[in-house]
Amino acid sequence: MPKRQMELTNEVAAALAGAHDSSLRTLEEHLACDIFLRGNVVTLDGDAEAVQEAATVILELSTLIERGHDIGPATIESVTRVLEQRESPTRVLEDVIWRHRNLRVAPKTVNQKRYVDAIRRNTISFGVGPAGTGKTFLAIAMATAALSRRDVNRIILCRPAVEAGERLGFLPGDLMAKVDPYLRPLFDALHDMMDAEKVAAHLEKGVIEVAPLAFMRGRTLNDSFIILDEAQNTSPEQMKMFLTRLGFGSKVVVTGDVTQIDLPGDQQSGLVAVTDILEDVEGIDFIRFGGEDVVRHKMVQRIVAAYAAHAERSTPGLRPAERRLKP
Repeated sequence: MPKRQMELTNEVAAALAGAHDSSLRTLEEHLACDIFLRGNVVTLDGDAEAVQEAATVILELSTLIERGHDIGPATIESVTRVLEQRESPTRVLEDVIWRHRNLRVAPKTVNQKRYVDAIRRNTISFGVGPAGTGKTFLAIAMATAALSRRDVNRIILCRPAVEAGERLGFLPGDLMAKVDPYLRPLFDALHDMMDAEKVAAHLEKGVIEVAPLAFMRGRTLNDSFIILDEAQNTSPEQMKMFLTRLGFGSKVVVTGDVTQIDLPGDQQSGLVAVTDILEDVEGIDFIRFGGEDVVRHKMVQRIVAAYAAHAERSTPGLRPAERRLKP
């Protein structure tokens, strides 16, 4: 069996090992060869193809370490995932969208990089895929960065308030208290991007607006970064209404998961319908995520894969099969 030895700098060797060799063990889990690190020399032992793949991963990780990246299980997984798609991990992972305190927002998969590039390039972008693929988080990071650069004057975040067992009129509190449960995930992402005091100040001044989709009717939104989240729960009429709010100097991002539609069974999803209507319109791009793009806990990726497999086995009469986006 072929072996290969690689000499590393002391800094790279220490980072690659991790605390109690944790990073090294994670690396071994993702590669099909044995990895030994003694001092600053790493030895790869396996068949020729596996050794070559491991050497490529280690070289990419070394470059990231030298450029200041923290190497943990998530980074190792991202590097191996990106290399599998024959892309450069450095090009993908170093596209930093936003920094705040210890937060560093950058794509972790090739599709996330394509999504970020699509948002930069297009007036309207759609991110469609399962939970945990970073659709909303990356969109809000892009919006926050655009606001900080003064590319836009405000950020508008909205969601359809689809009732799931409780009617808004029967929930306690004023209107904002009633809609807060629907909008809370957007608030959470905002607070990850900037200090709570700054978020509160922007909300008070109207620089950031978080509102149900129904609040968009009749408006024209200029110089704004507008995000529609959970768009699978819009009707085709609501989707058309939202997209036609677009004003001059604005950018729109629509996110959703067509496997999690909460509409009544006889109602079509606006997110499913819009792909047939706008697929070939210039200035609009659709990025479709899959289970391989899930960047949350590994269990989330397994759950998404299990549900996808179940949908494939289901009869044609079940909703996921009816609502599937065309490839």
